[in-house]
Amino acid sequence: MNNNKEKLEIPSIPALKEELMREKIKREFRRAILNMAGILIVAAALTALMATRIFVLVQINGSSMKPTLNEDEVIILRQTKAVEKGDIVGFYYGGKILLKRVMAGAGDEVDIDREGNVSVNGERLGESYLKEKTLGKCDLEFPYEVPEGTIFVLGDNRAISMDSRIKSIGCVESDQIVGKVVFRMWPMARMGIMH
Repeated sequence: MNNNKEKLEIPSIPALKEELMREKIKREFRRAILNMAGILIVAAALTALMATRIFVLVQINGSSMKPTLNEDEVIILRQTKAVEKGDIVGFYYGGKILLKRVMAGAGDEVDIDREGNVSVNGERLGESYLKEKTLGKCDLEFPYEVPEGTIFVLGDNRAISMDSRIKSIGCVESDQIVGKVVFRMWPMARMGIMH
C-alpha cells in the first residue's frame, strides 16, 4: 500500500472563528452596500418626482422683476394654481416661463395712474418692493376689470416689464400658471424663502 495520501489538516477552533468572522463581515458589507444603493435609488426617484410634479427650478433671464429677482438668479416654483395677490408667479407665455407679481384677481378693478400708482378696487397699493413707479408700456384703458378665470400681473421693474398692461400678453389664465416662487437658491448671499 502506498502511504502517499495527503494528510487532511483540521483547522484549529480560533482559526475557524476567525474565518467565520471574515465571512460575517463580508456579508454585512454586501448588505450595507445593497441598502445604500436602495436608499440612493429611492432618493433619486423622490427627487425626480419632486422636480417634475411638485417643484420647478427656474433661472432668471431678464430684468423685468428687478430689484426683487435679478438676472441669473435661480429660484424654485412650487407648482400650484392657488395664487394670491402679492405672490410672484411663473406662467407659460410663448413657450417660456415668465415671472410676474399678482396684483389682482378675477372681478377686481385695476387702475394705474400716469405716475405708476396701482389701485385695486379703489385702494392704492403700497409697493415697497418697487425701485421706481412708472406707467411703463401700456395699451390698456383704466380702470380695467380683470376677466373671470384670470389674474392681473405686473413686473417689479415697471419701466421695462411686459405684463398684463399690454393687450398681447393680457391677464394670465389659470391653465397658464405653473406655480409661485417659494425659494431663492442662488446666489448663496441671497438664498432664502420668498413670500
